[in-house]
Amino acid sequence: MSAVFPPWRDSHALISTKFADSEWALPGRCPFASEGELKSMSQPKPSKPAKLIIGFFLGNQDLCESVIESLVERYDQVDVISNWMTFDQTSYYEPEMGYPLFRRMLAFKNLIHQDQLAQIKLETNQIESQFAVKGKRAVNIDPGYLLLERFVLATAKNFSHRIYIGKGIYADLTLIYRQGRFESLPWTFPDYAGKKIQQFLQRVRAKYAVDLKEGSQD
Repeated sequence: MSAVFPPWRDSHALISTKFADSEWALPGRCPFASEGELKSMSQPKPSKPAKLIIGFFLGNQDLCESVIESLVERYDQVDVISNWMTFDQTSYYEPEMGYPLFRRMLAFKNLIHQDQLAQIKLETNQIESQFAVKGKRAVNIDPGYLLLERFVLATAKNFSHRIYIGKGIYADLTLIYRQGRFESLPWTFPDYAGKKIQQFLQRVRAKYAVDLKEGSQD
């Protein structure tokens, strides 16, 4: 009985013979890509520095100053801060943290590397623990970063749209920016889809653009 070969065998042999003695046999050359296509292939580049943004909510507003002091101790100067906002889009946190809850958002002057986000989330978890009372959190802290094109939050909870970034932490693509405004996504948290936080992020984005320009001139 004659051997039965897969249909691609002969074509594979033909390709191997055709290019074996050609210039494409040189290391690093691809027989299926033109010179223009080779030049246009994506190459790794350093990531842009990002604007660190940390939001928090709590029930006792008197804790605000102490929470901010703890964050400034780790991440240095705050250059944009939001007004107080009510945190009432969900009742999920009420059994642990009570009601009503209030939110503030902070943007920090020093830019960060994007790959620092997982470590920052672990550090803010430690700060939450410092303020906990009888095992219940008194403050919930959500770090993230802003680029010109998107806003990303860190979370320890996996989900279909979240990407693992190490140390048990995932990156949540929360908002994208196009045509002059932030756009929410199907999974965006309701408060981040709202007008108040997005107005704050617009202010931070304008400051971040200045930060990038000043950094490029150093």
